[in-house]
Amino acid sequence: MTTFADFHRQSLADPQAFWAEQAKLIDWKTPPQQVCDWSNPPFAHWFKGGTTNLCHNAVDRHLKDRADQPALIYVSTETNEERTYTFRELHTEVQRAAAMLRGLGVNKGDRVLIYMPMIAEAAFAMLACARIGAIHSVVFGGFASVSLASRIEDASPKLIISADAGSRGGKVVEYKPLLDEAIRLSSHKPESVIMVNRGLAPMSMLAGRDHSWRGLSEKHQDAQVPCEWMDATDISYTIYTSGTTGRPKGVQRDTGGYAVALAASMKHIFCGNPGETYFSTSDIGWVVGHSYIIYGPLLAGMATIMYEGLPIRPDGGIWWSLVEKYKVTVMFSAPTAVRVLKKQDPALLKKYDLSSLRALFLAGEPLDEPTGRWIAEGLGVPIIDNYWQTESGWPILTIANGVEKKSSKFGSPGVPMYGYNVKILHESTGEELTEPGQKGVVVIEGPTPPGFMQTVWKDDARFVNTYWKSIPGKLVYSTFDWGIRDQDGYYYILGRTDDVINVAGHRLGTREIEESISSHPNVAEVAVVGVADQLKGQVAMAFVVARDASALTDDAARLKLEGAIFKLVDEQLGAVARPARVRFVTALPKTRSGKLLRRAIQAVCEGRDPGDLTTIEDPTALQQIRDLLA
Repeated sequence: MTTFADFHRQSLADPQAFWAEQAKLIDWKTPPQQVCDWSNPPFAHWFKGGTTNLCHNAVDRHLKDRADQPALIYVSTETNEERTYTFRELHTEVQRAAAMLRGLGVNKGDRVLIYMPMIAEAAFAMLACARIGAIHSVVFGGFASVSLASRIEDASPKLIISADAGSRGGKVVEYKPLLDEAIRLSSHKPESVIMVNRGLAPMSMLAGRDHSWRGLSEKHQDAQVPCEWMDATDISYTIYTSGTTGRPKGVQRDTGGYAVALAASMKHIFCGNPGETYFSTSDIGWVVGHSYIIYGPLLAGMATIMYEGLPIRPDGGIWWSLVEKYKVTVMFSAPTAVRVLKKQDPALLKKYDLSSLRALFLAGEPLDEPTGRWIAEGLGVPIIDNYWQTESGWPILTIANGVEKKSSKFGSPGVPMYGYNVKILHESTGEELTEPGQKGVVVIEGPTPPGFMQTVWKDDARFVNTYWKSIPGKLVYSTFDWGIRDQDGYYYILGRTDDVINVAGHRLGTREIEESISSHPNVAEVAVVGVADQLKGQVAMAFVVARDASALTDDAARLKLEGAIFKLVDEQLGAVARPARVRFVTALPKTRSGKLLRRAIQAVCEGRDPGDLTTIEDPTALQQIRDLLA
């Protein structure tokens, strides 16, 4: 057993040898010829010359040792369904799905957009794409037509897979009308659409374009579809993440580097073993769902729980009942979910046998100390915070207990992981800040490790300009997060440097919400800011200047317009993007050059000093917001 400091040092000093060793954790058809090609920074190419397949590593290679062990455990408290698929059964289902895709003309390199609830077919679809070398692009089922349309436009999928509906808190959300409207809005039209009919909502099918999952599956009952051997540098998937501009960015991931990164993380960070059970409470629409519901646990030969439902239905003990029933050893959730559970009867934590559980990992937003302490005492297992991004694909900062047992510090996600050369830099001079407690931008020096994004889909220039050129004179990857480091090397994340907000672990671009609100006919101007919230970490708050303020003379009129704006955002972007409040003002605070003072608005909303306001054009605009909040 080595110390983690040595392990980390080795990964940076000799990445070729370090990652060659980690690459042995997966199966290769052809071994890599070159571990890392960093000849054209900031583009890192990992395991060049090697060929492999994600689906082979997640499913096929386990058939010889654990064909009849559980692989996918599907649980829905929305529809009261529960079904376990063994590795053998998963292999059969994935081959059927792969045959459906092939039968509809999908080949290696074609895009397949997946817009689905948390159902088993979504996992089959993702793995089937990986099997035949199609590039999947999963869109979170909570997004509405405008958000979905922009992603269809960008990904230009040959085929879309969806379902009649999802369900949340017992409330059915119809997907088909949202999908049809998104396709109507998009200039790109898919050739085919496959629909899973769950029997939750009526569904109109378009002849010639729309196909039934069940009908196609029955046609391919005994399908045998071999894995397509992919170059390690071939694209496995794209996933969209909010940016500072309204247009979402397609984060592009490779195949070989991602497989190695996940396999290594399951060993060194999550300490998951074959035959055990992993439970991530995320959604496949987010990166955590890709890495740690679908691919990571299956690569490690573990069973993975795919859960559709809330953490408090039928009661606040549902998750713990699943830990007991399926002997979960590793669990991954978000601080918001724990804050929700904190409001439930504390006896529910003691009701179930949780002796199988070794650790609870939390990520998605900063973990506050009271929440961390409460759940640590309740479960009696280590609570391991971790920090990463859609762009990174796996944790940047955490604790790697598989290398060396280290204790967590509440409020800190931990230390930089192997492969990550993390620094804190001054945002305007680019100078490295090495003293404990100095606040700066958290950056990563290249080459970025395996599993990290390759580029922005179809837009190398945007990748370079957005991520690698934001610190003057330095070619470093910016996380766009402020951070400090303590004397022991533990990092603390202090919020965004840009206009992305984090609502219950969902990353939302304020510009996207502003664009939606400003499409209302009575909105002249709008500013959306993220405001600290005890439950969700942050919530979006909107300040609107109306085109015609004469009708907003009383509370009833203002509430009516606020309701109309909520409805508009719900319809265009989905309820996930709906602001907590819309407040009406006569002017927005701006600099004399016309730049919105979002930081000052946010500070006032949070009761903080807005700082230097010498450039403000009209101080009464900020005072108006103060008065509204008072």
